[in-house]
Amino acid sequence: MGSKNKLKRFIENDSFSNVFQPTRDELVKKKYPLKGQWRNEVFENDNPLVLELGCGKGEYAVALARQYPNRNFIGIDIKGARFWRGAKTAIEERLSNVAFLRSQIELIEHAFAKNEVDEIWITFPDPQIKYKRTKHRLTNIQFLSRYKTILKPEGIVHLKTDSEYMHGYTLGLLHGMGHEVLYANHDIYKLEGSPPEVTGIKTFYELQYLEQQKPITYIRFKLN
Repeated sequence: MGSKNKLKRFIENDSFSNVFQPTRDELVKKKYPLKGQWRNEVFENDNPLVLELGCGKGEYAVALARQYPNRNFIGIDIKGARFWRGAKTAIEERLSNVAFLRSQIELIEHAFAKNEVDEIWITFPDPQIKYKRTKHRLTNIQFLSRYKTILKPEGIVHLKTDSEYMHGYTLGLLHGMGHEVLYANHDIYKLEGSPPEVTGIKTFYELQYLEQQKPITYIRFKLN
C-alpha cells in the first residue's frame, strides 16, 4: 500500500464515528474514558461485548456483526490503515453494532474494565514460531492473563488459525494450566462439528490458505 493511500485512510479513519484511536499515553497514564463504558457510550445498549484481536481488515468483526445484530463487536488492531476497510464497510452498511479500536493488544486491560467483555476472537494471528518471539504470541501465559481480567467469569475465547503450531501450542498450554477446552478441531472444513460462525465466515487470507489446502483449526475455551 502506497504512503498516499495510507495517509488518506488515516485521515478518513479520523472522520469515522466507529473508529477510536487513543494514544498510548491516553491509555496507560490516564483512565481511558471508554473503559467500562463501551456499551453505554458507544453502542447505547446492554448487549454482549465481543472483541476481535488483531482484526486486520476487520472482515471477521463485520461479518459477525451482520450475523448477530444483538451483540456488540470491536475489532482491535494497531494498524489503522488495515481496519479502515472494515470501518468503512460498517458505515456503508449502517452496522451500528461494530466499532474499531486502534491499539496494541498488550494494552487491552487499559481499554476495557474487569469483567466487561463476554467473548474474544483471535483470528489468524502471527504464530510467532521462533522462541524469542514467544512473548508476542497472542495465546501465551501473559496474554491469557490479560484476557482473564477483562472477560466475564463465563467468558469465551475463540482461536481460529491456519497454523498447526499455534493450535498445538495453545492446546498444550490450556491443558497444562487447567483451563477448560470446550471444543477443538484441527481441520474445521473436513471434520464435522464446527459452529457456523467458524465455517460460515471466510476472510480474504483464509480463502488463500484454503486454496493452498492448508487445514484451518479452531479452539473454543474458558479461562479458569
